[in-house]
Amino acid sequence: MLEELLIHKPDDPIQYMINHLKQNNDDAPRICVLGPPASGKTTVAMWLCKHLDAIRISQETLLFKEILALTREAKTYKERKQKIPNALWANLIQERLSNVDCIKQGWILEGFPENQEQAWMLQSSGIIPRHVVVLYAPDTALIERNSGKRLDPFTEEVYHTTFDWPSDPLIQQRLVKPEDLSEQEMSKKLVEYHRNFPGVFQIYQKVLKSINADQPSMDVLSQVRTYVQTRHRSAAPFTPRILFCGPPGSGKSLQAALIAQKYSVVNICCGQLLKEAVADKTKLGELIKPYIDNGYPVPDNLVMKILAERLNALDCMTNGWVLYGFPRDIEQGEQLQKSHIIPNRVFFFNLPCESIMERLSQRRIDPVTGERYHMTFRPAPAPEIQVRLRQNPRDKEENIEKRVETYYRNVKELEDFYEDAIYVNADQDPHVVFEFIESCIIKPLPCKKLKSL
Repeated sequence: MLEELLIHKPDDPIQYMINHLKQNNDDAPRICVLGPPASGKTTVAMWLCKHLDAIRISQETLLFKEILALTREAKTYKERKQKIPNALWANLIQERLSNVDCIKQGWILEGFPENQEQAWMLQSSGIIPRHVVVLYAPDTALIERNSGKRLDPFTEEVYHTTFDWPSDPLIQQRLVKPEDLSEQEMSKKLVEYHRNFPGVFQIYQKVLKSINADQPSMDVLSQVRTYVQTRHRSAAPFTPRILFCGPPGSGKSLQAALIAQKYSVVNICCGQLLKEAVADKTKLGELIKPYIDNGYPVPDNLVMKILAERLNALDCMTNGWVLYGFPRDIEQGEQLQKSHIIPNRVFFFNLPCESIMERLSQRRIDPVTGERYHMTFRPAPAPEIQVRLRQNPRDKEENIEKRVETYYRNVKELEDFYEDAIYVNADQDPHVVFEFIESCIIKPLPCKKLKSL
């Protein structure tokens, strides 16, 4: 419904939503079945319509089975053997999909869009599929398949002289060979398809599934059914859920504080959260106290209980959150997911080992005031303060090396788990890092391979 509001921008949004709830079925299928010639689009589309009770729409049905206002104009182009304009196709489809049966039952759009311009026109008309199935097979297999293709003019079902011949003699007798099936014509269509498909893929890649059509038809249909039954979960950050991962000393806490301050999200450090639970003497705090006092890792199940309770609190649910310090490995990441704690922005901070060592090994703390200093970047302002500074045992070089080694031992699997993560060069000015992170939070999800700093 929100999608429809953003597209149509009605003058009276309340009445629009009321009417939408009365007539629309948001669970109805909206599927595009695409692929090169002879890949089996018609077979898949008709099978989906039968099993989902949806309406099949194709260029053939629009021209020869529908009585629409624009049908005559499109047929005129066809009769002159001229190419039907993309805008006319888009308007035809929009008119058909606005009918009650398509709204109530859903639709399967077969073989359209064929190029990027058509896809953009569909989107601008508010026609946005939930699933796009793309069939593929080697060109040699498609050409072979095409030569044996036969059509039942009564049911429009497609058969093949070798791979899918009907057992009913009556059906066999009425099968006809479709037009324009010469090998030369087929080759031209394949070249055109391969030229246009990358543009279509670029638009629909978030909802697109490629399925190998060069296998038994039941295997193809099974894979198609499994995919169209999935529900896509939007990763758009209407409520920011931000996760920072990175080695010690990479600046996660500073960036989290800057993000929390500017966007009023809840800043959550997992380690600090555990200490607060101990200090507050909660039941879970009492359980984890022996681990913290003795310097042992707190069991993941206890960490998850404390973390889930905090992230499900009202302020986190309404304002959003930025989390760091957890997960540290693939098992913890999977536990987060099982608890339905799914970030919509994940950042991995990258920093050379020598920079990590320089940042951490020179950190000092004033035991009197609690003020933190750095021997190079933020030295103590007076000699008497310099004398009393102390180093946290965690910041000794041998301990830093162990922590860094542990991080890099686990990070590869965690990066694979969060495949849409964004990678940040943390070895630069903190404000430059912040500007990059901010740009990634307020913009749509970037592609992992393209968006990096």
